[in-house]
Amino acid sequence: MNLTVTGHHIEVTPAIRDYVTDKIKKVTRHFDSVIDINVILSVEKLIQKAEVNVHVSGKDIFVQSEDADLYAAIDSLVDKLDRQVVKHKEKNGDHHRGGKVVSAAE
Repeated sequence: MNLTVTGHHIEVTPAIRDYVTDKIKKVTRHFDSVIDINVILSVEKLIQKAEVNVHVSGKDIFVQSEDADLYAAIDSLVDKLDRQVVKHKEKNGDHHRGGKVVSAAE
């Protein structure tokens, strides 16, 4: 898994980088086949914005979050991303489990 944290109009300090890394690890617990994660942190006037693009096998998941506090935006971002990854995992699961088996005699 490749994790890239970049800043747009903001300097990414080691503390912010560690915070994002710890939060993103929660997402990788749910889904093993995460290939690449790109996190972009930016500031627009008084709004702190966090965006993430996760490349998993077969799909790219994009989530963004805005808040007045950067750490709150990151927390909200991780919550949204977690829901999207779980949704993707359930969608790509085995669809034939628990289904009715139809035999040729019927």
